[in-house]
Amino acid sequence: MMSLLALSLRITARLCMPGILLLQACVSYQPSILVPPLNMSVEEPGLISTNSASNSRLDFGLDLSLNESDSLTNIEILPGVRVRNVTANGAADSAGIQLGDVILSINDTPTNHPDVVMALQQQSKAETAFNFKLRRNTVVFEATVIARLIAGNAAPQELYRIDPLATRAGYRTEMLTVRNQAELAAARVVELFPESPLAEAGINVGDLILSINGDQLNSAQDLITRLNQDFALGDRVTLGVYRSQSITQIPLRLWNPGRRISRIALGPLLQYESSLSPVSNSLSVLDFWLFSFYSYQRSGSERSHSLLGLISITSDLGELTEEEN
Repeated sequence: MMSLLALSLRITARLCMPGILLLQACVSYQPSILVPPLNMSVEEPGLISTNSASNSRLDFGLDLSLNESDSLTNIEILPGVRVRNVTANGAADSAGIQLGDVILSINDTPTNHPDVVMALQQQSKAETAFNFKLRRNTVVFEATVIARLIAGNAAPQELYRIDPLATRAGYRTEMLTVRNQAELAAARVVELFPESPLAEAGINVGDLILSINGDQLNSAQDLITRLNQDFALGDRVTLGVYRSQSITQIPLRLWNPGRRISRIALGPLLQYESSLSPVSNSLSVLDFWLFSFYSYQRSGSERSHSLLGLISITSDLGELTEEEN
């Protein structure tokens, strides 16, 4: 398949004169709309959580770090974890723990890494008292910390899969039985976005898509992946749509970003190039290598004209500046 992203037409003409003059003409095309890259999601839903309380945890009201020695020449990891911040009116603050204290153990479990403390907070799901053993300067003491339960937000729930390019629509995987056969996977259309080719083909929200070019789908993500990886934008495909207890084959042309000329070259006579990212244009007339009879360049809002390499004119948008009082 010929991709619309790199379609070029090259024409070479030789003219015989007292000397041999070779002219090479080249016209290149690119999409008229900058098409962004699309990363495909995995088939299995990665956002749905079956345990809405899984984000709940206990909180000691502490920020901790490794207990490193203060020597710059001999840095060592010492026993315990150092308190780097205490939440005001939090559990640790209420227990009298201060910034700089070193936690040696919790409920007789040695705490030589902050991950140990985090694990204790995750394992317990009810407010309870913890026995902290700490060191402050040269004093080792105990403190009772009543951890507070923090309820996490509800886990994100997947709504549908989106195809922002080929069909510009959203789909959800559903299972259905067709003509008393085994259950089949289908992609139900749940939303159409502006310029979606589905609307022009007569496919509407609520329709079920079973196949593409006769190949059965596995899921909504399977449909999106095939459309964007197996076909080029603007290609024609046939979708099997389930309606009124029957399957209808509907031809569809995928969204087409259009084409624009990105480069024109005619030997030393004419050179033109255009780019969308960054936005720029350049034009050279009678390019004699060292200089051009006329050249024009545009980069963003800046425009530059040059004649014979001697006269140059450059213009740009004004810049807002703040005057000092």
